[in-house]
Amino acid sequence: MASPLPSADARHRPVMLAEVLSALTPRDGGIYIDGTFGAGGYTRAILGAADCKVLAIDRDPDAIRGGAPLAAAFPDRLTLVEGRFSDMEDLAQGSGITMIDGAALDIGVSSMQIDEAERGFSFAKDGPLDMRMEQSGPSAADVVNQAEADHLTRIIGILGEERKARPIAHAIVKARAEAPILTTFALVRAVERAIGRQRPQDRIHPATRTFQALRIYVNRELEELGYALAAAERLLKPGGRLAVVTFHSLEDRIVKRFFAERSGKLPSPSRHMPGRGEGEEARFIPVFRGHQEASEAETAENPRARSAKLRAGERTAAPALPLNLEDIAVPSVEGRRN
Repeated sequence: MASPLPSADARHRPVMLAEVLSALTPRDGGIYIDGTFGAGGYTRAILGAADCKVLAIDRDPDAIRGGAPLAAAFPDRLTLVEGRFSDMEDLAQGSGITMIDGAALDIGVSSMQIDEAERGFSFAKDGPLDMRMEQSGPSAADVVNQAEADHLTRIIGILGEERKARPIAHAIVKARAEAPILTTFALVRAVERAIGRQRPQDRIHPATRTFQALRIYVNRELEELGYALAAAERLLKPGGRLAVVTFHSLEDRIVKRFFAERSGKLPSPSRHMPGRGEGEEARFIPVFRGHQEASEAETAENPRARSAKLRAGERTAAPALPLNLEDIAVPSVEGRRN
């Protein structure tokens, strides 16, 4: 390559990088979307694998600012855009792109965001209870201090898959009556009042699922994932590939269901679209069977990779299907947005 690749950000290691590249198979002259730029790990690798172009998207303005050196090194090959990956179709068209050869999505919060206490993503670091990827709009503090107990119960129970959601929600309401819950540690204390502190035999911290639920809710992560999958379906050329890395069961269930529906392998027709289901013309062909997981060597070096799952599909020439979030298992704790 004419320009050297700037070194990777040591704070964030792209998970399952070799497997994602193998699924995408970047080629010279291709156009690719990295829907979750982060520290640029996937983008950097795609640019290094082929003489291609990349549109990199991130909703976090800090990630966009951090990507400036990489964008400067490849002014003709890399376009870096602030925005949501659910809007990738509009963002691509705004950059003069109508079809792409591949898209990569790494779902969830980045290591950089977790490491910065002021972002409020981590229960292990005290900081403002924020959790907003875009650094705008309602924060996690707004939710815990304003939502009714029943609503908090649904958020924590559905999005956090927390069995003790109700006592946690009531503990939050009781705590905020004494003083607003404005920091991560204040929320941790409220959760611990409800279900106790972490014991030596506990595999995860008691606040883990509550923090996950609030982060997903504040950023509408699961809805965004559904919209992003459908946008990629519309953008991909026949033969183009979509690779998605997920980190927990809710995300993986959505991606699995999406590829199953788009591969004509649902066990029964969709209740919203009669006639779709098994035997339907495939929109995606699996790149490999089921999912792939990170190697033992990678998980030893990067514990974040332990829960990662990669699923990938290759686009056919069949027209894209309309999206219904319920059909691909996107849960809702309230009414859908327009």
